[in-house]
Formats: sequence, C-alpha cells, structure tokens
Amino acid sequence: MRFNPHIKDLIGKYNKPGPRYTSYPTAPQFSNTVNSRDLISHIGSTGSPVSLYLHIPFCQSNCWFCGCNTIITTRRKQADAYLDLLRKEVDLLAGQVGGRVDVRQIHFGGGTPNFLSVAQFQTLFSTLRSSFDLSKLHELSVELAPSDLSEEQLDVLVDNGLTRASFGIQDVQDEVQKAINRIQPHEINQQVMQWLRDRGIKSINVDLIYGLPYQNPDSYEETLDKIMELDPDRLAVFNYAHVPHLKPYQKKLENHPMPSPETRVDMLLGIIDYLTQSGYQFIGIDHFAKPDDELCLAQKESRLHRNFQGYTVQDEDEVIGLGISSISETPRSYRQNVKTFADYEAKISSESWPIERGIVLTDDDLIRRKMIRSVMCNMKLDFEGLAKQIDDAGEIEQIHSNAIPTLREMEKDGLIRNHSWGFEVTETGRLFLRNISMIFDAYLGKSDAKYSRTV
Repeated sequence: MRFNPHIKDLIGKYNKPGPRYTSYPTAPQFSNTVNSRDLISHIGSTGSPVSLYLHIPFCQSNCWFCGCNTIITTRRKQADAYLDLLRKEVDLLAGQVGGRVDVRQIHFGGGTPNFLSVAQFQTLFSTLRSSFDLSKLHELSVELAPSDLSEEQLDVLVDNGLTRASFGIQDVQDEVQKAINRIQPHEINQQVMQWLRDRGIKSINVDLIYGLPYQNPDSYEETLDKIMELDPDRLAVFNYAHVPHLKPYQKKLENHPMPSPETRVDMLLGIIDYLTQSGYQFIGIDHFAKPDDELCLAQKESRLHRNFQGYTVQDEDEVIGLGISSISETPRSYRQNVKTFADYEAKISSESWPIERGIVLTDDDLIRRKMIRSVMCNMKLDFEGLAKQIDDAGEIEQIHSNAIPTLREMEKDGLIRNHSWGFEVTETGRLFLRNISMIFDAYLGKSDAKYSRTV
C-alpha cells in the first residue's frame, strides 16, 4: 500500500478520540430513560430474516488487555444457569413475534464461547431451534479461545452448521503473552487452524493487537511472520485501547514498558504494508482479507455492511442480541441488555425484558447512519444517490453543504477525492475512516463520552 509521504504528519493531525461506528448513533447515546415498550415494539417489525448475536461471557482467567464484558470463573455449572436464562429470553422473543423467526446469521461472542461443554452447546442449539427457523442459515460464526478448545467442541459446532471461526492470538512473543496474562504457545494456534481446516471451515479469522507491552515494529514483524504460516483468510488487527477507568485490571499493564505513540504509528504502518504486500486487502480501519474473500467482493460491489460484530456481508435489517450486555438493532432502534449476571437473572426470572438502555432513531439519525455506513464500508459517499432514496432530499443537501469546508481540507490532505456527486476515500484515507465519518456525527461534543483514538 502506497502511503502519502506526509503520512506521519497526517496522523499527528487527525489522531484524535472518536467512535468506531459499529452503530449510529453510537452506544454512548443510548439512554436508560427510553421507554422499553417502545423498543420492544420494534422487535420483528419488518417480518424479514434476522441475525442473532449470543454473548457467552465466561472466561477461566482475565486477559489484562481485554475490554469485553466477562465473568471470570472455573465453575462450568454456572453456564447451565446462564443457558436456562437464555432459553427464557428466547421465549420472551418468541412471544413477541408470534412465530418462528427466519435466522440467516448467528454469531457467538464473549467472553469465551468455547467455555461451554459439548452438552451445553447442544442445549443451546436446541434452545435456538425451538423458536428460530435455522433452515436457511447462511453463516454460523464463533469466537474461539485456542488454549481451552477441544476437537469435540469443534465437532458439535460443525455438526450444527459452523461456517466461520475467529480466534485471538494477539501476539506470539513470550514476553508479551506473560505481560498480558495470555499464555498461548504458537503450536496451539497451529493445531487449532489445522483442526478447522480438516473440518472444511474455509473462512478463518485471526485477531491481533498492537500497542501492548514490549511490542515494537521488529518484534511485531516476527509475529506477522508466524501468522502468515497459518494462512488465515482474514485478520483483524486492533489498536489496544487502554481504558483503566472502565476496566481497572488494565492498570496491571502499566507495570511493563508500553510502546510510545510514535512506536504505535510505526507499528501500524508496518502492519498495513506487511499484510498488503502479503496479498491481503485493507478492508477498513482494522480488517484485512484475501482478495477472493466475500468481504472484499462485497466491498468492491458496494454491498458491505457493518454492525456490532464488525464488517459483514449479511444485510439483515434486524440483529437480535441475547445474553448479558448484548446489543440488538432494528431499522429504527437499538437496545442493550443489562451487563451483570445478577441483573440479567433478576429481570428474566421476573419475566421482564432484560433491557438496560436504548435509543429510538430520528429521521436525521437514519440519514446520517446511511452516510457513515457508506464511508465505513464502501469507501465513498454518494450524496446524489442518497437523496433519491429518501423523501427529504433537502436535508441531504444541508448536511453536504455544512461538510464542504472539511471535505475540501481532507481532499487537500489526500484523504478523499471530491466529485460532483460526493466523494471517494483514497488509499491514505482508509487510515482515517473514523475521522471522515465523524464529519456526519451530530452527537459529537454533546456528551462526555470517551473514545479510543482514531489511528
């Protein structure tokens, strides 16, 4: 990938806190004062196929870099109680929609989904099939923790339709793994990759993180050398977000030397150069995929989508989240479940919806969401085309007019190319998708929300 010769100056200019835009409005705008009945009324309102997200929060130990909602335990029986609560939440949904919902995509996230035993996985799939129609399922994906995975667990997932798997590696260097409390010998990564390939799984993603203790450009290149031996179909390479005010255990990382902001920038540029030189395409902000991967094909055809699980080719209007902290999306709303096991148990046991907060979208939100998704997914924004899709073309013109000074500045900096119909993102601009999207965010600066830096 060819960078602008002034790329480091551009990073210095644009590297500021900003959302990742897995939704718009973003999660900090969700409120606990919104009427739950209003949110519930949106469930199944389109009658269209849906995607499911199931949050399995359990982990046997903490990884000090983690920002996920987890429950640390070695008690497998606690998962039995959780699965029983999930079943009751599914029953609530079934009662609301009044029939079997057509599901096209299922994603298990966590936590560690493979904390569940074979029998517990079977129980979970039985629960899903009791109320959802999985006969036309296009994708079943799961996030795996290699050190806790068995072939028997993989077999039960494959038997129930597994099509895509993702597993975290973060870094293969021993020194880094010890510092982050994630000991995972590379031999285990190789074993899991072979198990998946042997079972015919053709879409495998590897998660990496840069910005962790002891990392530097040279050591990370060694990690990438090892990752290339695995030949993953996709990679997600995340910038470590240090948020000890939200996750206090992250302070443990401060006991080790952390890479400076300048070193992080060098690592990022090195990662992009290494992976694109290795034949992967830079999808956007932190995702890479082989040219024949469906993500690349979808982006080329302007049909890539983005939700709370990241980039996807599935275009379902509704995502139903199940379990603690899970987020659901409908065409006009978002809702998030309560975040603790105790609160979840209390709500479900009283036959109440476990909703903690949410938001009903305004017409302005819908327009801006289309704009931001177009930038984040398809690397362009066609104002003229968008104006033809909605009744209020005047609002599109007003938003465009307000953005023109910033768009001109970004064109001067080489981030975009302006056209009569809108603009397209340059190769350099792919590093700054979040910044470009922020132009169209009406909520920025109106709350005390804290975000990670954009680059």
